[in-house]
Amino acid sequence: MSVNVCLYLISRLRHNVNTRTARLVRSSRHAVSGPVSLHREHPVCTVVSSRNCSSSSKPPDTSLFLPLTLKTDLSAEGSVGAELTQPLDKSELLKIANRFYKRKEMQKLAADNGLDARLFHQAFINFRKYILEVPSLPADLHIILSDICCGAGHIDDIYPYFMRHAKQIFPMLDCMDDLRKISDLRVPANWYPEARAIQRKVIFHAGPTNSGKTYNAIQRYLAAKSGVYCGPLKLLAHEIFEKTNQADVPCDLVTGEERTFVDAEGRASGHVACTIEMCSVTTPYEVAVIDEIQMIRDPSRGWAWTRALLGLCAEEIHVCGEPAAIDFVRELMYSTGEEVEVHTYQRLTPFSILDSAVESLDNLRAGDCIVCFSKNDIYSISRQIEARGLECAVIYGSLPPGTKLSQAKKFNDPDDPCTILVATDAIGMGLNLSIKRIIFNSLVKPNVNEKGEKQMETISTSQALQIAGRAGRFSSKFKEGEVTTMHRDDLPVLKDILNHTVEPIETAGLHPTAEQIEMFAYHLPDATLSNLIDIFVSLSQVDGLYFVCNIDDFKFLADMIQHIPLNLRSRYVFCTAPINKKQPFVCTSFLKFARQFSRDEPLTFDWVCRHVNWPLAPPKNIKDLVHLEAVHDVLDLYLWLSYRFLDMFPDTAFVREIQRELDATIQEGVRNITRLIRATDPAITGPLQAQRNRVQTGASDSHSSGVRRSLSTSKGLKQTVDSSLANRLVRDGLLTSEILQQLQKEWSKEQKKESSNQSALDIKYHSNSNKDNKRKKRK
Repeated sequence: MSVNVCLYLISRLRHNVNTRTARLVRSSRHAVSGPVSLHREHPVCTVVSSRNCSSSSKPPDTSLFLPLTLKTDLSAEGSVGAELTQPLDKSELLKIANRFYKRKEMQKLAADNGLDARLFHQAFINFRKYILEVPSLPADLHIILSDICCGAGHIDDIYPYFMRHAKQIFPMLDCMDDLRKISDLRVPANWYPEARAIQRKVIFHAGPTNSGKTYNAIQRYLAAKSGVYCGPLKLLAHEIFEKTNQADVPCDLVTGEERTFVDAEGRASGHVACTIEMCSVTTPYEVAVIDEIQMIRDPSRGWAWTRALLGLCAEEIHVCGEPAAIDFVRELMYSTGEEVEVHTYQRLTPFSILDSAVESLDNLRAGDCIVCFSKNDIYSISRQIEARGLECAVIYGSLPPGTKLSQAKKFNDPDDPCTILVATDAIGMGLNLSIKRIIFNSLVKPNVNEKGEKQMETISTSQALQIAGRAGRFSSKFKEGEVTTMHRDDLPVLKDILNHTVEPIETAGLHPTAEQIEMFAYHLPDATLSNLIDIFVSLSQVDGLYFVCNIDDFKFLADMIQHIPLNLRSRYVFCTAPINKKQPFVCTSFLKFARQFSRDEPLTFDWVCRHVNWPLAPPKNIKDLVHLEAVHDVLDLYLWLSYRFLDMFPDTAFVREIQRELDATIQEGVRNITRLIRATDPAITGPLQAQRNRVQTGASDSHSSGVRRSLSTSKGLKQTVDSSLANRLVRDGLLTSEILQQLQKEWSKEQKKESSNQSALDIKYHSNSNKDNKRKKRK
C-alpha cells in the first residue's frame, strides 16, 4: 500500500469518525426522551388510559440485565487500524480507559441513554477488557484510540464506541420502549375483545360458607342453554360435572389433567365444568359461574380469577364468594362498563364458638374434626387416636382426589366405625363432610408472602371462617356446628380472629402470557426464560387494582430445564406445569420428561412404567406412602402435558388406568396409616410425643399472649420434629430402631463420663481455691 493511499485513507476515516463522534455526543446531550415506534411485525398490547393508570414508568431493575458474551470476528478487517496508524500501547490504553470512566460528563450522557451507575460500571469493565484483549480492534475505534494516545484526540471521543459496545452486550437498551409497551399491564380488560364485544350481566352471590350462594348460582347454570362452571379445585369441578349430568343436562369435564366428553363421538356439550385455569375466554356461553372469587387476590393463582372475571364471554357472569370482594368486583367492572347486581345470603345452619378447649384427645367425640397445618401433626395425632382404640379418617393436600373422597366417604358413613377426622385446611373447599365440631390443633400455618418467602403466620379471619364453616353443614346430619381449639390458650385467640371482619379485597393478580414472553424473546433472543420473566416483571406497569403474581415456581422450573434445548413456546408450557417442587422425585421426573421431549422421542407407556418402576408394592411405612403420592403426581404431570403435546405423550389411557390402580393402593395405605406410622417410627414416637407435649406446656406457661403462644408452639414443634436428626433418619429409613437404641446407650455413657470428668475438675478447682485462700490468710 503506497504512502499517498495510506494518508488519504487515514484522513477520510478520521473525518468520518470525528463527524460521527460529534453528532452522537451532541445528540446524546440534547436528547429528548419520547416514545419509539415498534419496527417489528409483532402485535403490541394496546394501552388505553384509565382513571387508575400511571403515566410515569418505573425505572427497571438493572440488576436483572445480564451482559452477553460478544463473538468477535474481525477477520474481514484484519489489522487495518494498525496498518493505517500504529500498534496500540496496552498500558497507555488502560490509562485512557480509566480516565474515561472517571469523567462525570460521560456518566451523565450514559445515564441519559439508559445506563445507570450499575450498568455503566458493567459496560465499562467489559469495554476495557475488550479493547485490551481483542487482537485487532475495528479500524474506526483503533484510529480514535491511536489519536488519543498521540494527543490528537479528546478522551470524550471514545463515548460513541463505548455506547455501541454497551448496546451490544445489553441489547435491551436499544429496545427499552418496545419492552415497556409489551409489559404494560395497566388495562387487562382490553386483552379480551370477545368479552368486550358483548354487554355482560354480572351477578354477585355473596355470603359465608354453607349459605347456599353457590347452589343458587348453579341452579341458573343448569337452566341455561349453555354454561361454564369455573372452580378452584378438581374435586369441585368433578362434583359439578356429576351433579349436572345427574340433572339430565349433558356436561363435559375439563381440568389440567383430564378431558371427559359425555357425547360418545366426542362432540362438546353445551355445559362444561372446569378448573378455573382451564376456562375458555373465546367460547360463548349463556351463563358462567366463577366460584370462590375471593381467591382473586391469591399471590400465586389470583391471575386465573382475574382472567375469568374479565374475559369470560357469557351473557351472565355469576360470581360466588365472600362479601369482602363485593366492592372490589364493582371497581373492576367499572373498567368494562358493566354493572354488578348483588345477592346476599345468610348461613343456613348456625355454628357457635365453645367456651372451653378440648385439651386432651380423651375428650374427643363422634363428628369431631381436628384441623392441623402439617403432616407431622396429622401422623402424630392419628397415632394417638388409634392408641385410644378409636378409628379416624385422614385428609391432607397431597393425597390424590380419589383418596380424599374415599376418606370423606368413610368419615360420613354412619355405619362405619370411623367417627373422627384428622385433616389439614384442605377440607376448607371441595369436600362435603358431616362434621359436628371443628377443633383447631394450632392457629399458625406456613404461608408464602408476596416476595415468595415462606413464613409462619397466624391464620387470617377469612381462612378461619372457611374452615370453621365446615361444621354443621346444611346437608349433613348435624344441624348446628361447634368450633373450638385443642389448647386452652388458643381459644381466646380464635375468638378474636373470628370476631374480626374479613379484610376487604383490594387487588387482583395478573400473570404474563406466553405471547408477551415471546415478544420479549424476539427483542432479547439470547436471554434465558427465567431472565426474560424477571425483566418482564421489573418493567411491567400495573395500576392500583392489580399486582403481578408470584413467579418463583415458574422460574424454578425454568432454571431447572434451561440447559435442555427447547423452543420458547414449549419451554414456557413446561414451566407452567403444576408440580410440587418439594418432591425430589417429581422434580427429577419433570427434568427427564423435558429431556426426552427435547430429543423428539415420544414418552410411551413403557417408558413411563420403567421410570416409575411400575408395578409398585403397597406401602410398608410412611416413606413408602409419600413416594406413592409423588408417583401419582408424576402421572398427573404426564396427563397434564399430554393435553398440550398430544403426539409426544400418546398413551394417556394407559397412564390413567395405572393411576387409578395407584390411587387404590394409596387409599389402602391411608386406611392403615397408623400401622404405617408404627412401622416408620416404633422407637421414638412415644418419647417424641412426650417431648412435644413438654414443649407445648412450656410454651403455654411462658407466653401470656395467645398469638405469641401459637407461634412459639409451632416453632417448638418444628424444632422438635423436623430438626431432630434421629427422627429424620428413622423417618427416611436411613436408621433402624435398633441402631438408634444403641446410639442412645452410647450417648448416655458419654454423658455420664463427661459428667464424672466435669465433677473431678470441679473438685480439683475447689481444692485449689481452698489452698489459695489458706495461703492468703497466713500472709
